[in-house]
Amino acid sequence: MTTAVRDAEVAGLFYPAGARELRIAVRGLLADAKAKCMSPKALILPHAGYLYSGPVAASGYACVQGAAIERVVLLGTAHRYQGPGLASHNAGHFVTPLGSVPIDHAVFPLPHTERIDDAHAGEHSLEVHLPFLQVALGEFKLVPMVVGEAEPAEVADVLEKLWGGPETLIVVSSDLSHYHEYAVAKELDAGTAAAIEEKIYGAVGPRQACGFRAIAGLLEVARRKGLDVRCLDLRNSGDIAGSRDEVVGYGAFAVS
Repeated sequence: MTTAVRDAEVAGLFYPAGARELRIAVRGLLADAKAKCMSPKALILPHAGYLYSGPVAASGYACVQGAAIERVVLLGTAHRYQGPGLASHNAGHFVTPLGSVPIDHAVFPLPHTERIDDAHAGEHSLEVHLPFLQVALGEFKLVPMVVGEAEPAEVADVLEKLWGGPETLIVVSSDLSHYHEYAVAKELDAGTAAAIEEKIYGAVGPRQACGFRAIAGLLEVARRKGLDVRCLDLRNSGDIAGSRDEVVGYGAFAVS
């Protein structure tokens, strides 16, 4: 196995760069969040800067804090990568200011998946979740994948292979609508949340959620397995910080 690491690239931008400051920030967000579920199998959570989406992400992570989870399958939005399928990484560890997280290479090979380090270069959609996971769970192994131009069935195939039991948590990283006026965003995101809860992934496209491809794959598996999807939190940047002229939507959803 490779000994290379994928270093933190957005520390100091999306979240604090200092270990002490970061740990205090994450603990504070988790302490303020009210857990509205217990031990979900999967979560859909946002990936903006902690100032904006941190409280909503914490709404999901509060549900798994302290859980006996050994492996986290983390599917991120591809903001730069435009290739097919899903892109994993060759690194042995992903690193944040809180330490390193080992990659579970034992699960590979996976269908529709290649190791493409460049797909992760500068990508924040996975990295911003790691400090939350490190504080909430302690030690765990990670399966990190950037979702490119994959079909819902392809993402679902990968998730089926990795589903496991209660030792495995699935996290899909996605924000909701982008840069609409506040009232428009509220209406649009409410419709998206309803579609996600009803597992109607065909109603969730790029206008509704940047991670729509990963969401679709997860909802397809949830549909196959007869699982419920519940919205835990639904806000936007105008509710949390900043102007209401052009907001970004954030939702937290639990699959159980």
